[in-house]
Amino acid sequence: MFTERLLRDKRGASLEVNERARIEGAISEVKTFGPRKIVARAGEPLTNSTLLLEGIMSRYLDDRTGLRQLVAIHFPGDFLDLHAFPLKVLDHDVATLTTATVATVPHAEIEAIGDEMPQLIRKLWFATLLDAAIHRAWLFRLGRLDATGRVAHFLCETNARLFSAGLSDGRRFALALTQADLAEICGLTTVHVNRVMRQLREEQLCLFRSSLVEILDPAGLAARAQFNPAYLYIDDDSQLPSVQRPK
Repeated sequence: MFTERLLRDKRGASLEVNERARIEGAISEVKTFGPRKIVARAGEPLTNSTLLLEGIMSRYLDDRTGLRQLVAIHFPGDFLDLHAFPLKVLDHDVATLTTATVATVPHAEIEAIGDEMPQLIRKLWFATLLDAAIHRAWLFRLGRLDATGRVAHFLCETNARLFSAGLSDGRRFALALTQADLAEICGLTTVHVNRVMRQLREEQLCLFRSSLVEILDPAGLAARAQFNPAYLYIDDDSQLPSVQRPK
């Protein structure tokens, strides 16, 4: 049951029943962390990788003054740090944003999976490659989009990712993040995020209140964000309304 959302059929590498069972068998323990707790620190040796079961987690870097820049957000079904298996240490911290439940998979088990089921290890590396694709989209967002475009792009991306995991109906989804979290994700101040959210609401593009996001105009929000979900490699995005495909 732990892997119910891991690489679901709407993503580019779905798991077979026996593959799910193998991953579940590799889990050594399940832990629950409170909000804003560090799970892995940069530079510390790692012998496990983490599968997120419930909640939202982040990867981030601190500047000299201690201010954070979030460089990745993870949702249920994501393997947070598979790349720690070959690297053994991370160059960034991993922490919870909300209360989160995670499953720990020892690197020795990942190595055994590679020996026993090479087709499964390829699917797990697909997840790591998908993380890299999302990183590239985040670089584009921060480097080329204005404040409104950054927030709109993040909301479109989150909707698509949660849709692929069965956690969004394509227009509405729960998102237990604060405006301060959005500011750290989008490289903005909290005050600026507040203005952007008001603008999106006034333009009837999107509402975000009480930890619920409602996309009122999927096409309009996607256009404002210059969002194309191709980099998410969703097998079937035909039911996803917030999509801007190249003509």
